[in-house]
Parts: sequence; structure tokens; C-alpha cells
Amino acid sequence: MARVLVVEDEADLQEVLQYNLRQAGFDVVATQRGREALGLARAERPNVILLDLMLPDVPGTDVCRTLKSDPQTSAIPVVMLTAKGEEIDRVVGFELGAEDYVVKPFSVRELVLRIQAILRRNEAPVERARPIDFGILRIDRDAYRVWVESDEVELTRLEFKLLVTLYDRRNRVQSRTTLLQDVWGVTADVTTRTVDTHVKRLREKLGRAGDYVETVRGVGYRFAESAPEK
Repeated sequence: MARVLVVEDEADLQEVLQYNLRQAGFDVVATQRGREALGLARAERPNVILLDLMLPDVPGTDVCRTLKSDPQTSAIPVVMLTAKGEEIDRVVGFELGAEDYVVKPFSVRELVLRIQAILRRNEAPVERARPIDFGILRIDRDAYRVWVESDEVELTRLEFKLLVTLYDRRNRVQSRTTLLQDVWGVTADVTTRTVDTHVKRLREKLGRAGDYVETVRGVGYRFAESAPEK
């Protein structure tokens, strides 16, 4: 039986979530406070965490950041629950490592289906991919690790996804809107500086290998088709 940790300070909504999740066959643990949620996540090892962002003691964003930085809890999928539905709020949520982002008011039935989909993805057997070697760059998809020459580079989950997305589509230009949709999981009506900021940061971290990420002025970015000789 999969376990769901519900972190929600609205008593009525917490009760509704617990009832419907149990009806759907989940084991449910609940709390109204962020600090207690961190302890429960380590002790109960839930399969999914539903995390409200407006908590009485600490912001849900801080809770998510702590969960994702702790080796004991970093792999637990987090679904953020919030009344804020602006693009920037969703971007921040995904940058922190959230698996999904649900805006209140929401359909509880839809939320249950999203949780089930997350669990299916996590349980599906995945054949281990061979590490990618491209010039001085080495990428291990399964381990979420990157090296430039012999030095390991620490990337955030979002930076890693951005790098792999560009690599997989190398020599094909990716617009900022396309990257927002495919990497951040959001749809933007206008181009934002979010992509530019993250590409700049990614290049800086990659050092010499940052040259592999090319700018196509007025369009977007592409990964080089081939690497120069080392």
C-alpha cells in the first residue's frame, strides 16, 4: 500500500484529502506544520508528499528545498498544493524539484489520478542508460551526475534536465517557449528571462564545456552537433 504524506493546514481540506486518498487505497499520514512534515518524511518514508505552500510555521517552499537537499528524502516526489497559479510560482516550484503543481481549488479525483501516475512512473523498470561522452563532457543520466574532464559538476535537478534536453536535441534550435514547456513544464504566452538566466548559470558551471550550448540570436539555444577535439 503506497503511503502519502499530506501537509495541509486547512483542517477541512486535510480531512477531505485523507478520506479520498484512503478510499483510493492509500495509507495516509497528515500534518498541518512544515517542521513536523520534515520529521514525518524521514520517519515514515512516504511514496508521495502533498505539500501546501502556505503553512503556519514555515513556507512550503522551504520545506520542499529541505526535502530535496536531504539524501534521505530527496527522491520522494513532491506535489505542491497552492492557491497561487501564476507562471512564476509554477516555475519556482519546479526549480525546487517538485514533481507536480496543483492550483486550488482542484478536483480531488484528478489529484488522485496524478498521484497514481507519479507512482506508476517511479515503479516502472528502467533500463540503465550508458553514460554520455561528448568531448570533455560526461553525463550519467541515471545517477544525475555530470563531469567536465575529470571534475564533477554539481547541477540542480532543473539544470540537469535542461542540459540533457539540449543534448538530446543537439544541432536543433530550441526556442525559449519550447524549453519552458519541456523543461519547466509550464506554458508561457510571452518569452521570459527564466530560460536565459538558467542557460547562463549552466554555462558557468560547465566551464569550458559551456561552449557546447550555443546561442541562436533572436531564436533560442542549441547544443553543438559535434565536439571539438580535446
